[in-house]
Amino acid sequence: MKAQQRWLNRLGALSYFHDELYAERRNEIRWLVEEYTEIPIPHLPAAFDGFTIIQLTDTHLRPFTQLEHIERAVQRTNALQPDLVVLTGDYVWHDEHDILDLVPALARLNAKYGVFAVLGNHDIKTDAGLIVQTFERHGIPVLRNQGLDLEQGGQVLHLAGIDDGWLGQPDIKTTLAGLKHDSTPVVLLAHEPDMLDWYAHDTRISLQLSGHTHGGQVQVKPGSPIVTPYLGRKYVQGLYRVNESWVYTSRGIGSTGIPLRRNCAPEITHLTLVREQIPVLNDKMRVST
Repeated sequence: MKAQQRWLNRLGALSYFHDELYAERRNEIRWLVEEYTEIPIPHLPAAFDGFTIIQLTDTHLRPFTQLEHIERAVQRTNALQPDLVVLTGDYVWHDEHDILDLVPALARLNAKYGVFAVLGNHDIKTDAGLIVQTFERHGIPVLRNQGLDLEQGGQVLHLAGIDDGWLGQPDIKTTLAGLKHDSTPVVLLAHEPDMLDWYAHDTRISLQLSGHTHGGQVQVKPGSPIVTPYLGRKYVQGLYRVNESWVYTSRGIGSTGIPLRRNCAPEITHLTLVREQIPVLNDKMRVST
């Protein structure tokens, strides 16, 4: 594995993936697209109407995703001045020590209500302890079957994070144990999107934010991924309605497996919570070079 990792690191460091002409190529690995979506939340408190969340996920630092790419995403996120930033897992790929370089960059994220994270399957497969410790040392809480209230104007929105569905110990009952009132809208962070089917009967969950799939990373044509992962085969990218809940699946920032993205650019997800409106999908897209 170490020999394979050294080979991948050398491949990922090639200038082909990082020079100034790269974004003009058909391989989208270095692109950054901002996806804007409005999500209508029943019973959303008036104080949270227009509340903005930016989701960054699947950074997968090295070998194909370099720190410069993630730093650009951080800069773009801060320029959007979100109310909340959420990180939905898979921060590294093979080497857990890459987290030591990644988290200081993510710690530069700014949001009115802070930055919160959950773990993904790659984080647990490498070294969950080191990853959680590094995040928390830099002031970013990692929610593992935990939740908290966000308060504004005397009203409340509940943010919760469930443990990874593939390799972790997810427990929705424990995750929502701190919810004081069933009528309070819940935004749930869950790395794998298809986890929502496990607890879609729970009408307290207004919105689940997930990553994991990379949108398939390579699509034959837009919306037609070649391969999708376990727990990411049903809700592959974008916004879906599941019973009384929404789930949004981001294509993420990084790349794994092969150094290629096609019809599936990395995304910065900009979500706006609104009261009883029809959602506007992909309202605006911008490509960064």
